[in-house]
Order: sequence, then structure tokens, then C-alpha cells
Amino acid sequence: MAGRAKAVIFDIGNVLFHWDPRYLYERLIDDDRALDAFVRDVVTQEWHFQHDAGRDFAETSAELAALYPQHADLIAAWGPRFNESISGPVPGMHEIVAELDSAGVPIFGITNFSHEFWPPFRAEWESVFAPFRDVVVSGEERLVKPDPAIYRLALDRFGLEPQDAVFVDDNPNNVAAAAALGIDAVQFTDAAAFRAKLVEARLLPG
Repeated sequence: MAGRAKAVIFDIGNVLFHWDPRYLYERLIDDDRALDAFVRDVVTQEWHFQHDAGRDFAETSAELAALYPQHADLIAAWGPRFNESISGPVPGMHEIVAELDSAGVPIFGITNFSHEFWPPFRAEWESVFAPFRDVVVSGEERLVKPDPAIYRLALDRFGLEPQDAVFVDDNPNNVAAAAALGIDAVQFTDAAAFRAKLVEARLLPG
């Protein structure tokens, strides 16, 4: 039917998988206060966002280690041990991916993710990503959500019009940017609420 969504576009981090740098660094820093300070003040969200935007870890880690030489070894662990910052699946969401796939619904992804960290992460979870027809990775495109350009690129690559897709993301700014382009965008809370949205959109049975 015209005007009805026919595909689903997923964000990855904190929608399909729990991600937090603490998951890695709590294995390396025993003191809770030191751990809090390191994650808050050293390996900040702003620093990591450079990887999502396409910068190489060798460059960003060298710059950060120059500012915090006492933490050089901890900073160096971020790249090779990045998968340890992902604790595992968000409950119920991998089941929804499988259910959509079984129903023949086209599945895609748009993720803010490093071009270096994405391939080993995807390889570790290939069974989850096998049903995805394509995933646009910010670090590969040097475009990051919520820049409207990454959504336009994704829609073009996926062969979709904005009204063709339901998009789910945990970040309200990313949701708002997608909605502004006419995509049916929803902020993720939990699997049950998202599945209800897919039922409402008639992409899954009630």
C-alpha cells in the first residue's frame, strides 16, 4: 500500500547491543573513583566521536596519550579491545531482527561507528547481521548522525523513500533528524515498545 512503511532501519549501539566504555575499563581499573574519572575525563564521548567521524585510532590515541601520558597504556587498549566495550545483546532485539527477517521485511542499519572497529565487531556477530541488506557506517562515509546527509545517503543506497522506513535509534537528536526528513523515526526504549511500533506499522503481526 502507498504510504505504508515496508522496511526497518536500525541503529546499532544501545539498540541492538549494549555499549559503554566502562565495560572495557572496569576490567583494567580496579578503583571505582579512578574508573569514573578516566571514563569521564579522558576517553570522553567527544574524543570517541572522532572515530565515528572517520579519524584513525592511531592518530586520536597518540593525541590523547600526549595529553595524559600517565594513561597511555589504558588509552592504547581502546582500539584493539574495543569489542570488550560491548557487553552483549539488548534483550529481545535480536529476536525482533529474526522475526522481521522471517516475515520478509527488508532490514538495514545506520550506525555511528569507526571504520576500523566496525569490521571486527560485525565479524563477531555475523549471525545477527546476516539478515541486514546493508549497513551505512559513519566512519566509512565520514558522515555522522544526526547530519541529514547520512540519512539521505542511506535512503539512496537502500533504494527507499523516507516514508518507506521505520527507523529506530536511542539518541533523540538522531531520531529528530530522521523525522525531519520524513522517516517514521522512533526513540528506542525497550524491545516490547519497539515491537508494538512494528505491529502498529503492520510490519509484524500482533
